[in-house]
Amino acid sequence: MRRMKMASRFDHDVIVIGGGPSGSSFARAAAGNGLDVLVVDKRKEIGVPVRCGEGLGQTEIIKQGLDLPRSCYSSEIVGAKVIAPNGKSVIWKDTEASGWVLERKAFDKWLCELAVDKGAKISSYTRAVGIVRDAKGRPQGVRVSHGGGEPYEITAPLIISAEGMESLMAREMGFKTVHSLYDVDTCYEYEMKPYEHENLLEIYFGNSLAPRGYVWIFPKSDRKANVGIGIGGLVENGRKLGGVMGADPKSLLDEFVKGNEKLKEASTLLEFGGVISVGLPINEFVKDNCMVIGTAAKQVDPIHGGGIGLAMEAGLLAADSAVKAHAKKDFSKLALSEYERRWRAETGPTIENRMKLRKIIEKVSDDDLNHIFNTLTDKDLDQVMRSNFAPSALKVVAKRPQLLAVLRGLM
Repeated sequence: MRRMKMASRFDHDVIVIGGGPSGSSFARAAAGNGLDVLVVDKRKEIGVPVRCGEGLGQTEIIKQGLDLPRSCYSSEIVGAKVIAPNGKSVIWKDTEASGWVLERKAFDKWLCELAVDKGAKISSYTRAVGIVRDAKGRPQGVRVSHGGGEPYEITAPLIISAEGMESLMAREMGFKTVHSLYDVDTCYEYEMKPYEHENLLEIYFGNSLAPRGYVWIFPKSDRKANVGIGIGGLVENGRKLGGVMGADPKSLLDEFVKGNEKLKEASTLLEFGGVISVGLPINEFVKDNCMVIGTAAKQVDPIHGGGIGLAMEAGLLAADSAVKAHAKKDFSKLALSEYERRWRAETGPTIENRMKLRKIIEKVSDDDLNHIFNTLTDKDLDQVMRSNFAPSALKVVAKRPQLLAVLRGLM
């Protein structure tokens, strides 16, 4: 497709910082509509190292009209099994619960290759170290260092932060991306083998098991599994969450593995730790000449911190606004704001409901969790996952009225 260059004084039409799912999705859509897009990524190899459980629902892939190659996923998922502290489980099987456990290295690289096929340029091992501004203080480029070398400037009238949790350049552009400890989970994960599974994601809840968090087992091919834990970082309004302050996720995960009959004899093939965002999105996604997308904008699920599908969705919405702004030669906040309006209208309510549910889960004891799981059916879980909370909340309260004060917000 013919390139629609803005002006000779700019090196590119758009510079994207970060080649993850949000950045590469933006690049694919923007380049496919004629923009000259450069993606810079600090990693030597796109998709490495892996920093998540690798789960992805099929919804966003289908919505974007993509055909996921077999090389990009390890196993297909048909649903999720949610397990209470007492071992009682509820299973959610639905098209919305179907998807894959990815091979993130291959998946992220594939998304970048799709962007390259549309005309985008990718520069790996290139770290953004500063923002270039015009005389009015508006972003007009990025200072980058390739391979740790001397920094140099590349310019564009539009800068996209798709940096993930780090979001240093987003902060330099004036976005409030700092995470509170309350809205961050500390995680640890093992890749283990052997593990016999049912093509279900397994999610384990319990305050002693994972304070303000959960343990997951995501099944992979060849009898492997990603086994991980995410726990809350601090307190809310001075109140301890889960009764444990500063708990060590690795120690808690080791205890879980020891107590799980199907994992006790498994070997650890890989291990890593990190942090994930589980808070609400930042207060604004757009400023003059710049936008923030994906995890950098905290566009994640507050229950489990998953964000791959949300990141891809945000990338397309932002690209649509960028293409329209490019056509008008206007990259002001007003010209770019359609992206934020659409995201908050289409996806924002779901995220707010998920945060509401997260806050409820934090307040219940293990005994209450056991009661809830004993009360709810698989069909009830399906409704809960669709943010239809009231029927299930009423069922729970009918048998345990003392939970009314906690669950009132869901009714």
